[in-house]
Amino acid sequence: MSGRHELWRNDEVYLDALGAQRIPDPTTAGDFCRRFDECHVETLMDTINDVRVKVWQQQPAEFFTEAVIEADGTMAETTGECKQGMDINHKGQWGYHPLLISLANTSEPLYLANRGGSRPSHEGAAARFDQAIALCKRAGFKRVLLRGDTDFSQTGYLDGWHGAGVRFIFGIDAMPNLVQMAESLENKAWKPLRRDPKYTVKTAPRERPANVKEAIVRSREFENIRLVSEEVAEFDYAPGKCRRSYRIVVVRKNLSIEKGEAVLFDDVRYFFYITNVRTQTASRIVRSANDRCNQENLIKQLKTGARALAMPVDNLLSNWAYMVMASLAWTLKAWFALLLPARGRWRHKHRKEKATVLRMGFKRFVNMFVRVPCQVSRTGRRLVYRLLAWNPWQHVFLRGVDALRTMSESRHPLRC
Repeated sequence: MSGRHELWRNDEVYLDALGAQRIPDPTTAGDFCRRFDECHVETLMDTINDVRVKVWQQQPAEFFTEAVIEADGTMAETTGECKQGMDINHKGQWGYHPLLISLANTSEPLYLANRGGSRPSHEGAAARFDQAIALCKRAGFKRVLLRGDTDFSQTGYLDGWHGAGVRFIFGIDAMPNLVQMAESLENKAWKPLRRDPKYTVKTAPRERPANVKEAIVRSREFENIRLVSEEVAEFDYAPGKCRRSYRIVVVRKNLSIEKGEAVLFDDVRYFFYITNVRTQTASRIVRSANDRCNQENLIKQLKTGARALAMPVDNLLSNWAYMVMASLAWTLKAWFALLLPARGRWRHKHRKEKATVLRMGFKRFVNMFVRVPCQVSRTGRRLVYRLLAWNPWQHVFLRGVDALRTMSESRHPLRC
């Protein structure tokens, strides 16, 4: 990245396009990150979120039905040996373990916190959840739903969130007492778990091709775990740190352990979810909890697309500052999509385009909307960009530019 940065800072056309006389050296950028302390990083995130609220408030009324806030930790490995704050995790990986709080509706990172590689995923998550709840309520969301895997079922905070009217769906560990309660349920309490199809067939359904991998596993008599059926049930349970009971939704997976053509034995595994949502079916709760996997896609985009989790600086705080600044590239991409107008005669088409851009991968977005060949020329007091090539998203790009220009000229521009 520093090599590309060095090319850009010596490119006269690029400097003209930015209206800049010079760009700092990459080493200067690293020194800039090292000047941040914890208070500065928090202020930077709050400043970004102040603008984020303004972007959200440009959305239609249905956007504010419910904010789905998700939390997850991810390992950001580094090969450096002198990076202050790095540590080793239980898998033997060296690096940092940042915490991400994001809005599932738009895949926007709301809060990021850097931690050593040995820290648990849930550390500091409750406080960040509270910050995200306050942010979404300030923006005007009618309801808030929290989601997380088993590491984030922090039972000491559930009563407080429930009392504040916040809904939640968290995974919870299959502890012996929960397994015993699930096994004691009557057979009529279990119902088949019906999952939504992965995609909708737009033409005629085709015959499923032969599973080559499974055939090899059977012919070579490898041990194979095959899912036979899934069932779902529910019961009430009061965790030790809670003063009231909550709804537990349990999925029972019936598995067959096979070797070659022979069935060795059957296995039953339980997966538990704790929630205060009473108005949805058990199957819908499971589907909502599984939708949290989309946050893994956001983490991947931050790692490989925007490279916000590259950890290029030499200590924990400076890498935290870099992480927040670099993730702004992904946030700007989401804001561009959210600000695309969808009204008038072609509003249905524009809504589909808006949703596609919002879920577009970072590299594709850069290729379609940023790396657009153009001629940059100065004429009088104006800077003129002449597009030199066409791509399928050019009309969306021009519509977005027009929307941003109109907004900058309005009484409420997106400035802090």
